[in-house]
Parts: sequence; structure tokens; C-alpha cells
Amino acid sequence: MAASKWGRTLLVANPLAHSGEGAEAADALDSALAQDRSLVSSLDVIHTHKPGDGAALSVRMARYDTVLVLGGDGVMHDVANGVMALPDEDRPRLGLVPFGTGNDYARTLGIPFEDVLGSLEALRGGTDRMLDLGKANDVYFVETLSFGYDAAIALDTSRRRQEGTRQRNAGLFVTSGMRIFSDNHEGWPYEVLFDGAEGLSGNDQVFAVQIGPTYGGGFKICPKASPYDGLLDICYNAITPKPATALVLFGLARGGLHVGAKTIRIRQTRRFTIWFESEPPAQADGERISGTTFEVSCVPEALRVIVPAS
Repeated sequence: MAASKWGRTLLVANPLAHSGEGAEAADALDSALAQDRSLVSSLDVIHTHKPGDGAALSVRMARYDTVLVLGGDGVMHDVANGVMALPDEDRPRLGLVPFGTGNDYARTLGIPFEDVLGSLEALRGGTDRMLDLGKANDVYFVETLSFGYDAAIALDTSRRRQEGTRQRNAGLFVTSGMRIFSDNHEGWPYEVLFDGAEGLSGNDQVFAVQIGPTYGGGFKICPKASPYDGLLDICYNAITPKPATALVLFGLARGGLHVGAKTIRIRQTRRFTIWFESEPPAQADGERISGTTFEVSCVPEALRVIVPAS
């Protein structure tokens, strides 16, 4: 018998994804894989129940050649952190079957989302690629890290998903954004040192750090960000915008049109350190992180991921 493409495979699924539709999607994926053993030589399935469950599977994941992730960016974040806790030689390849509310990592990789069998077909014809990760203190992120308003919005969308909202993708991000921006917070003063040499200070309202170009269900916050270039892309406010201006910029970011605004700066760096006077809202791939000082870096070619053929 010919060897299977993905070998010993673990499916990590979030049954609560898409307002509880994740369990049914996992069953459909399990059934499809069972009918074609040219892809997997064996298949085990584990359901996650809360943030952190995926990372807790670190030791178990070392037994597998491939880990498939069914869910959104949060589950992929958890599993990636679990994989990175393993020695290099024990790290399995990862495959994402996107079934979340934002699906920004799927956008970066070019994987169809909200279509389990379509995603599986895209992965079937895909190849392994080594992708960059970001790291903030001891937490890895696959797509996005942010501080300030955009982090508060991301955390609000996570809270609303847990409470059962039916909104998804950009619509969910927009409604949370309108509420957060209406708070008129004066910002979070900070100092930052880029690549250990160039420093600046500011009053953070938006400070987004990207591996891929989008967050919030397709907002092109750093349109040129790529997981293949060994760099972090950063979008931050150079001056503090008035509330009305901030709302306009928020709308323009949907299509990446905020980039030319005089209040916004885009830059690339390999690493930076940022210090806040007081703890800001902060998130990595939609998961809350805490602190006032963050050492942030790009970890080039850190994660082996199945990427659809272009």
C-alpha cells in the first residue's frame, strides 16, 4: 500500500465554532477523511472546549505527522503555541480547515472558509511551506498582535462570540468597533525601540502588528504583510486622531485605504520592545495577553503549514 500523504493525523476541532456548528463540521471532516486513506494513515479527533486547550495538547501532538485544525484563528493560535513548545524534530505539519468568525489566517493562506469539504480539497492539493510566526514575550501569534483600540475591539468580538452572537466576519468587527470608539479613550502612552536602535514615543490608539495582511474578518490593516518575508508589519497612529477621524480611518481600513492618511504610519521591522505607562488592551490572534512591557519579534520559517497550490 502506498504511503498516505499526511500520515498519522490528529484533528483538533472546536465544537463551538460557528455558534455550535463546529461539532457537525468535525463529523463531516472525519467522514471525508475516513473514505480516503490516501491522505491519512490514521485519524484521531479531539474537541477543544476553551482557550488554551489546543496548546495543552503539546506533548500529544508530538506523536503525529500532521495536525489538522478545525476552527478559527483562536484555535490555530492555541495549536501553534503547542507545536512551538516541542523540539524542532517533533513538530508536526499543520493544516487549517477554517470554520471561525474572522478566518484571517485562512485569508492569508488562501484557504476557502466556511466550506469544510472545499477547504479539505484545497489542502489535498497543497504543499508544505515554512511560515513566519510572531512572538510577544512568551506567546506566539500566527496572524495578528495589537494594543489599544483595535485590541479592545478584537477582545470584544471574542466576548460576543462566547455569548452566542450570530454576527460573523467584518460585520462583527464593525459593530464592536463602533461601540469601542464611542468610549473616546484618550489613548495609552508608550515608548518603543525598533530593532534595538530606532526609538519613538506616542499615544497609542491603534498599534497593530501583523504576520498576514488582515485582521477582524478581512480588514486590510497592513496590506503588504506576508508570512514569508521574515518581517513584522506594523500600523500605528502617528498623531492622536479626533474621534470622528478615528471612525473614518476605521472604515477605510476595511479596504486598506487608511494607509495614506497623515495620522497613520506603516513600517516593517524584525523586532521591537514597547513600554506602556499603564496596561493597554492587548491581544494575540484574538486572545487576551497582559502586561505593560512587550518584547516582540518575528520568528522566520518557524511553522510548517499546508498551503494550497497557487
